[in-house]
Order: sequence, then C-alpha cells, then structure tokens
Amino acid sequence: MTDVSVRISPTARVRIAHTADLDAAARKAARALLYDVFDDMTEDDWEHALGGLHALFHEDGELVGHASVVQRRLLHGGRALRCGYVEGVGVRADRRGRGLGAALMDALERVVRGGYDLGALGAADTAAAFYAARGWQLWRGRSWALTPTGIRRTPDEDGFLYVLPGAVPLDLDGDLTCDWRDGDVW
Repeated sequence: MTDVSVRISPTARVRIAHTADLDAAARKAARALLYDVFDDMTEDDWEHALGGLHALFHEDGELVGHASVVQRRLLHGGRALRCGYVEGVGVRADRRGRGLGAALMDALERVVRGGYDLGALGAADTAAAFYAARGWQLWRGRSWALTPTGIRRTPDEDGFLYVLPGAVPLDLDGDLTCDWRDGDVW
C-alpha cells in the first residue's frame, strides 16, 4: 500500500491500494464496512467497488472509511471517454462529520485528475451537496447504458449523476452513456 499525504490525526491516515494488493482481511473489512454503512448494499454493489484503487481510512488500526475508483468507459459527444468512476464511499456512522469523507475524496480526486478523462459517480440525495461543494457537477442531460441488447435509456439515474470534468470538454446537457455491468449500471 502507498500512503497518501492526508492525515487527520497522528493515528489516522488514508492509504491507497489496488484491489490486487488488498489481502483477504482488508477486503473483508471493507466489505463489512460498506454493508454497515448502506442499508441497500448488494453483492453487485460490492463487485462494482473492486478492480481499481481503494482509499482506506484507518483510525487506531481500524477501518472506518472506504472509497474506490474503478475505470469505466463513458460515451459522450461521439467519443469513448476513460472515466474514473467512484464507488463505495462510506464512513462509519460514529466517525461522520469529521472530514473523513473529504479525506477519502481528496485521495481519489487526485487519481481521477491524473489518470482519467473525467470522474463520475452516482450520488444519493443526502450526498449531493457534499460532492457539489467539491466541484463535482450535476449531469443535466439524459443518461443511457450500453447493454447486451443495445443502448437503453436509464431515466431513473437522471438527476443523480455527477461528473468531475477533466481536459475533455463536456456538454452537461448532452447524453451520457455508460458501459455495461451487472446490477445497477450506474
């Protein structure tokens, strides 16, 4: 694991690690944390958080926060864009309101800005203001998914998708299409 220079206290820090570098205990702790944080967490949701980089927040040796960024392809403006898609952002309930979510996002936003054309995420109503305050922009256009049977509208996602623009120009009122995956496609 590589340390990221984000420290909240002498015993609290964010670490970045690829899924391949997480041992079984670290994966188990991250999965348990996310199932504790989200009432509607599914196995597909957990799978979506794997295969990329994880920001892990340990306090006194215990995992209290997690977020990950995985690569996806989004179609926009006639181009396939390399997207750093943020998944599984969660902080244990008794540690919220202390800047831990911001520390996790600081680490992942550095990765997104340095390695992808844009960042994207689906935000719950309760988290939308948090992301907007960090510079994430609401996607105002229509959302779509490239499914095994063709491109399909995903109207239930409209109004919940946020992007972190990079060097590629984006039309926030245009169409945005995600690649296929099992479970929730966005």
